[in-house]
Amino acid sequence: MGGSSAEREISLLSGGAVLAALQRADVEAHAFDPSLANLWDLKQQRYDRAFIALHGRYGEDGTVQGALETLGIPYTGSGVLGSALAMDKWRTKLVWQAAGLPTPRYQLLDGQTDLARVAEQLGLPLIVKPAREGSSIGVTKVESADAMAPAYAAAAALDPLVLAEEFVAGQEMTAAILDEQVLPLVHIEAPSGAYDYQNKYFTDAVRYHCPAALDPALEAEIGRVCLSAFRVLGCRGWGRADLIVRADGRFFLLEMNTVPGMTGHSLVPMAARAAGIGFDDLVLRILEGAHLG
Repeated sequence: MGGSSAEREISLLSGGAVLAALQRADVEAHAFDPSLANLWDLKQQRYDRAFIALHGRYGEDGTVQGALETLGIPYTGSGVLGSALAMDKWRTKLVWQAAGLPTPRYQLLDGQTDLARVAEQLGLPLIVKPAREGSSIGVTKVESADAMAPAYAAAAALDPLVLAEEFVAGQEMTAAILDEQVLPLVHIEAPSGAYDYQNKYFTDAVRYHCPAALDPALEAEIGRVCLSAFRVLGCRGWGRADLIVRADGRFFLLEMNTVPGMTGHSLVPMAARAAGIGFDDLVLRILEGAHLG
């Protein structure tokens, strides 16, 4: 938990909740912050396995997974490949497109891009975001062509790889996946559609509907596609797919999270609860799936 990414604060919240659940279950569990200690200490202190609650870079992108592989310590969640691919929103889209899975149109941006032309081609509003950040950090909804340059600058300050993505109007949904099963969908209703960093973690302004009250056939199809999206990236154990469902029933995958939040506002525990799985049992099931290779 913790780490050195832009999501450190949220990781500490997630890790604290997971640690408390493990200790309630009489698991001999300890907090470990790789920004404050050497990973080699895990080996020297003979830990049996690691529950990864590190969000963002170095914890969710295959980096710590590769280190734990080298140390021979089983860990929770996706392996090196699935973690690295899912963290990179551009390469995730490339894989999903190759597999015929629905995702919004996009363009890569750099310092030479004609931003006005991108706005014309994708239409306004559109979304500009860094390709390898999470928790909506650096994401801007662009309403006018004049706003493209500052939106790009904000994203590029966090990551040289920046995406402009078609804005799809509809209901924001998330599909939690646990042990190859899709849990009940969560419909996210944020004020003015702003499901941003602040609203995700630090306010009670967002309303969550779980189950999502969708047509059962549509929900089943969304579940099938999300599980396919999870598998084709090489993910395993647990994760969360984010998507948009239009009024006509068409839906589009936005991204895959391989270390979802486990805070009081988090979506995977909410979906698990709707499936009859309490928070402590959820944590134990994720831990039981710890693996190497």
